[in-house]
Amino acid sequence: METKVLRIEGMSCQHCKKAVTDALQRVAGVQAVEVDLSSGTATVRYDPAQATEAAMREAVEEAGYAVVSG
Repeated sequence: METKVLRIEGMSCQHCKKAVTDALQRVAGVQAVEVDLSSGTATVRYDPAQATEAAMREAVEEAGYAVVSG
């Protein structure tokens, strides 16, 4: 397992937090997601053999948010 911290723009409320969490959890290989609104980050624990950063970035962007670093 690996851990990746993604910096995400556009999150401002609990709905945003849930949307990003749900989007990341749907990526194959993602085991755990913790979104922190105050820092604008999502910490993702995943299996690198299944999940890629590109897939995580795409999931967040499809949910309507922007990944600015990760």
